[in-house]
Amino acid sequence: MKIEKLSIIIPAYNEGNTIHLILDKIKAVNLIDNIRKEVIIINDFSSDHTEQAVQSYQQNNPELSISYFKHEHNKGKGSALHTGISKATGEYLIIQDADLEYDPEEYNDLLKPVCAGFADVVYGSRFMGSNPHRILFFWHTIGNRLLTFASNMFSNLNLTDMETCYKLFDTKIIQSIKLTEQRFGFEPEVTQKIARVAKIRIYEVGISYYGRTYEDGKKIGWKDGVRAIYCILKYGLFKI
Repeated sequence: MKIEKLSIIIPAYNEGNTIHLILDKIKAVNLIDNIRKEVIIINDFSSDHTEQAVQSYQQNNPELSISYFKHEHNKGKGSALHTGISKATGEYLIIQDADLEYDPEEYNDLLKPVCAGFADVVYGSRFMGSNPHRILFFWHTIGNRLLTFASNMFSNLNLTDMETCYKLFDTKIIQSIKLTEQRFGFEPEVTQKIARVAKIRIYEVGISYYGRTYEDGKKIGWKDGVRAIYCILKYGLFKI
């Protein structure tokens, strides 16, 4: 499939100190087949200087197409993604966190199955392949694997990393799905719902992972894991 443009959706909350770093990495990436990049940043009512940092970057780097949107109150990561998805104009879109845990150099790895005509959706797995992975929290790893296992039971997929940030979607398909989860429940909800799309072709590729600690600004906690279980049951059992 010929892709002209990739939309890169970045939800941002209090990332003023680091967002320029991830934008530098995105700008440096040369996508395969001369695919153009469209960056869409959604500021989820940050209390720091995220807005100023983004606007300054836009002014100093006009060669990178950046669209900026902001919420008038904090709604959560899921809501920021809903906004970004609705604004995407590329044939495909990918989700990118504003921190430095994931490497934009690997966009091409996710794009290859699509460009070869095999895939409609590609997940980047932190648990497969030989790419570097920072060693962090044992119980987070166990929790991720258990959530993926539970998600697979209801979706009938065999993913290894349902909770990954890197998800590449056919834009028209993902825009046609009604998504409602406002926080970290986005991952299980979108997985359950995308799995129900008729004849959907889902692939998975190994990616790197440069994880952050809580001291570094990591935000997800055990309550989000409980919510993820609830979402797996809710969207797995009921076709809503």
